[in-house]
Amino acid sequence: MLVVIMIVSVLFGAAALAAVYRIIRGPSLLDRVIASDVLVATVMCAIGAEMAINRHTDGLPVLLALAMFAIVGSVSVARFMSKQDDA
Repeated sequence: MLVVIMIVSVLFGAAALAAVYRIIRGPSLLDRVIASDVLVATVMCAIGAEMAINRHTDGLPVLLALAMFAIVGSVSVARFMSKQDDA
């Protein structure tokens, strides 16, 4: 089980680093927004995996807050971009 935990940790870390790289280097605003959504989803998956491994539910409020932040952020950027395209 320890090997699986280490592999999962490395994969979550690689996904987070790839998302941060795209946030920094993204050529457009939409690339950066998608990368930030991927980063939030990766963090949520890592928290969920940690909760499953340690068999507790202490991180559920954090998961709910992150999900709300991701949805509100994506919708607000989509509305901003649609208004920018009209102009």
